[in-house]
Amino acid sequence: MADEPKRVTLEDYSSWSVPQFFTSIARPEVQAQNITYPHSLIQLIKNNLFHGLPNEDSYAHLATFIEIYNTIRLAGVPEDAVRLSLFSFSLSGEAKGWLHSFKGNSLKTWDEVVEKFLKKYFPESKIAEGKAAISSFYQFPDESLSEALERFHGLLRKTPTHGFAEPIQLNIFIDGLRPQSKQLLDASAGGNKIEDP
Repeated sequence: MADEPKRVTLEDYSSWSVPQFFTSIARPEVQAQNITYPHSLIQLIKNNLFHGLPNEDSYAHLATFIEIYNTIRLAGVPEDAVRLSLFSFSLSGEAKGWLHSFKGNSLKTWDEVVEKFLKKYFPESKIAEGKAAISSFYQFPDESLSEALERFHGLLRKTPTHGFAEPIQLNIFIDGLRPQSKQLLDASAGGNKIEDP
């Protein structure tokens, strides 16, 4: 007679077990005996919290996080290990919940964390929106040439993965200028001279 399968009761389903991992980011292996981060470093990171709100800039958050991280070096500890250890301190609210939504210890590399972070907080829809803003750039009526250039650079920075090569960027910018600004650029580049009205 074959062994009958064990009968599962409601109590079996309701029994509580301690989770094996409490964080999604795997603890990196390092050569150092001890890793101690300065309290001031943690405070700097916590002063640059990312909450996952629609108006927050995920690229700017990562850039600031890397700037802060670059202020330290720990002997025997790879850069990625430090980044992985500290990144969760830079998140709060929905973003912190998002990070903890992954299976325990499933995020093992910095590149993987960045990829998932940007996929969540800078999705394809935001990239398409940014590309549309860049490609439809035009100079405002009361905007100087230097202000227009600064605003155009801001659009490029806002969507770093826009994919426009430099010659295309230049064409978009020049095509969006008012005729007077184009004349000024031509004259400064040794082209047509500006004629007095």
